[in-house]
Amino acid sequence: MGKITLRNIRVYAYHGCLKEESIIGSDYLVTVKIFADLQKASLSDNLENTVDYVFINRVVKEEMKISSKLLEHVSKRIIDRIFKEMKSVTKALVSVSKVNPPINGDVEMVTVTLKKKRI
Repeated sequence: MGKITLRNIRVYAYHGCLKEESIIGSDYLVTVKIFADLQKASLSDNLENTVDYVFINRVVKEEMKISSKLLEHVSKRIIDRIFKEMKSVTKALVSVSKVNPPINGDVEMVTVTLKKKRI
């Protein structure tokens, strides 16, 4: 078993419950942790035997383009696509962070993390 992490994928997107958030947009950071059997890849040195992190990055960017009110909703879309399209993934964690959220306070970011395990 092994883990691949894509940390702090930077995306500008339009998520939030406030009308202004869907118009103005905001900066987001997305971290994806993927668990899979990496033994074959470690021996073969072949991309076909591992989780393609270029693909994971593309999934994040595509799903972040679709506006959602809640970070939980966009996180679930990302994690569900990973499981649907990458059969080798056994477990994943997806964290979506809104940088400088409009919550009338001095908060660097707010983060929602979802995890899923293949049964």
